[in-house]
Amino acid sequence: MDIMFAFSLPVVVIISVSLVSFLFYVKRASCNNNTPPGSSGWPIVGENIDFGLSGPPNFIKKRMERFSPKVFRTSLLGEKMAFLCGPQGNKFVFMNENKVLASWWPKSATKVLLFTEVIDEDQKVVAPLLANSVHDILKPEALKQYVPVMDAMARKHMENEWAPYKEVKVYPLSQKYTFALSCKLFMDEDDEVKVAKVLENFNIVTNGMISMPIDFPGTAYNRAVKGGKVLRDGLVKIISTRRKELIKNKEIVRHDILSKMLLMTNEDGRLLSEKEISNNVIGLLVASYETSSVAITFVLKHLAENPHIYDQVREEQMMIAKSKQEELLTWEDVEKMKYSWNVARESIRLAPPGQGAFREALTDFKYAGFTIPKGWKIFWNVNTTHNDPKYFPDPEKFDPSRFEGSGPVPYSFVPFGGGPRMCPGKEYARLEILVFMHNFVKNFKLKKLIPNEKIVYRSTPVPAKGLPVQLYPHGKN
Repeated sequence: MDIMFAFSLPVVVIISVSLVSFLFYVKRASCNNNTPPGSSGWPIVGENIDFGLSGPPNFIKKRMERFSPKVFRTSLLGEKMAFLCGPQGNKFVFMNENKVLASWWPKSATKVLLFTEVIDEDQKVVAPLLANSVHDILKPEALKQYVPVMDAMARKHMENEWAPYKEVKVYPLSQKYTFALSCKLFMDEDDEVKVAKVLENFNIVTNGMISMPIDFPGTAYNRAVKGGKVLRDGLVKIISTRRKELIKNKEIVRHDILSKMLLMTNEDGRLLSEKEISNNVIGLLVASYETSSVAITFVLKHLAENPHIYDQVREEQMMIAKSKQEELLTWEDVEKMKYSWNVARESIRLAPPGQGAFREALTDFKYAGFTIPKGWKIFWNVNTTHNDPKYFPDPEKFDPSRFEGSGPVPYSFVPFGGGPRMCPGKEYARLEILVFMHNFVKNFKLKKLIPNEKIVYRSTPVPAKGLPVQLYPHGKN
């Protein structure tokens, strides 16, 4: 289910090339059978190394320029893969779901994250019934009740993790906040020690789960495999305890998503097992935590770099704050944050938290004059449009006005996917980001301590040093 990868594609881990240094130099692949132009890279390794060293944006840009701006082929994760480019490529993928394309996950990821014995041959993590229920849980009508909880947790987070310090690192703090929020809303779990332990293993897993599956001691993938087992075992214990609690009380005693999953049955009328529920809880955590923490980090980065935009965001948020006194935020308050959301979207355009999602060709099909063979993997991604001057003039400029009026060209801004598999967590992410922005600008200004901090690609793009900043509490600087 794309809830895990719609905008959260972890980047391939750079692996040792010593074992393949004697192999042939990369040659441009021929277009036999009219397949798209491209390169196969090194035997066995493919283009994984270049993908990891360059980062997805540069990797894709170079190949669009060298081979084709519409589609090119490559070899990643041991698979023949086609990248469909531009708004047309995005539209084709979104509109052909379950027709010529199907969702696909790398086996390296499923082995690390999930109980593979309860995944069917199509690697569908969520059964149709559960998928529909998750969509229902994440609809705006259901999310309204979460806004005050998000606000209360954000207030506490600012008070405990930011206010006592003059300097902080934004990325690890945003991770701590978004993960704690996810655990609370999805599992009604707020034990700080338990949450911190789960988060530690979660980061080990996501930093190594999409790589060439070389399971040797010391590799990122090996650490991810070990961390994944600890993570899954811990979640099963939580789920098992909650099931016993539910049976004992014979009623829903909590109103989180886990409680609803515990009462769901499959098409045969059987209650979902602890392992099946664990797979889906992990899916929710990946989608809601990892990408949101990156999005928040880059929002603050861009606010620090653009003081005039920070001032406009604060003006909007203070109007809301003054109307509330000490009351918690509501859905109606978030709906007033129009400019702030444009700022967040522009930040996501420039630094998309995730890169896209995988598909598999169910049959041979034609695209842009080329044949994509059955079984090839497809990767729709944000990087063929988000920085293209045809769709975003002066693309390096931070300009929230791009999202005013009718906004960007259709299918050019796609951080949440599109079509029938549009990420169901989109609205959750919007609330999470805006509530955080509200509480941050209400309390602090900030200044980057490393002006030209490098962006690296791990499980997602992140500032290399965690974005250290100087905090200036309002009224105290």
